[in-house]
Amino acid sequence: MNNIINIVKHSGDSVPFDVDKLINSLRRAKASGELIQQIVERVESQLYDGITTKQIYKMAFKMLKNASRVSASKYKLKKALMELGPSGFPFEKLIGKILDQEGFQTKVNVIAQGNCVQHEIDVIAQKDNNHYMIECKYHSDQKRFCNVKVPLYIHSRFLDVEKQWKLLKEHETKLHKGGVYTNTRFTTDAIQYGNCVGLLLTSWDYPIGNGLKDRIDKSGLHPLTALTTLTKAEKTKLLDTGIVLCKELHENPYLLEQIEIPTSRHKNIIEDSQELCRKS
Repeated sequence: MNNIINIVKHSGDSVPFDVDKLINSLRRAKASGELIQQIVERVESQLYDGITTKQIYKMAFKMLKNASRVSASKYKLKKALMELGPSGFPFEKLIGKILDQEGFQTKVNVIAQGNCVQHEIDVIAQKDNNHYMIECKYHSDQKRFCNVKVPLYIHSRFLDVEKQWKLLKEHETKLHKGGVYTNTRFTTDAIQYGNCVGLLLTSWDYPIGNGLKDRIDKSGLHPLTALTTLTKAEKTKLLDTGIVLCKELHENPYLLEQIEIPTSRHKNIIEDSQELCRKS
């Protein structure tokens, strides 16, 4: 396209439309080359100054869903993470499962004694001599970023817990680190401060190439909220049972009967769950 079309992001910022970003997100969703071309042509034909990224997403998602439910599920990963609420606990479980898959031993929702006070820690992860205290910051709104106050607060809590950990004989040789995982993004100041004090920072797309979207794709640990074959109410019922992943649903198909989903729909749900479990 020769003319520059400005689109409006979730944040309210206006930026030029970048077709490469659309193509890359469709490739990540494993859409075929032919389908990507069709979606790009459709989107470009409907563009106008001031169109929102949400409207572009809806167009692309609808076409993907009609052609491939699994590609649509992969494409909606960011939205699926937003749907893990409202408590944030399913997000903590998801982070624990991702770290488990990466070889860590994890505990979710742990009360730890600090030097001064007790702390409720979202995830404790341990592998070899690495011992991490992870705080999960879940947001149901894409506009909410983690600002510098978040790593400041988490680091102060970590220092209190670390003082106590260092008194324990079994921790003498361990490398302790604090960390923050969020399903949205960090502000520049938050990243600068977090890196300066040695916090592990992970957001939707940070670190570049190893953010949540990359790690979920690599591990096949897609949240069940990504499934297009379940209603919002059904997803909520499953989350309430403590199930978070498509993998868990595929391994426990009886849960569909338990929440009274008609048998006629089970096959598609289980097939999509299985396909989303595949590592990329």
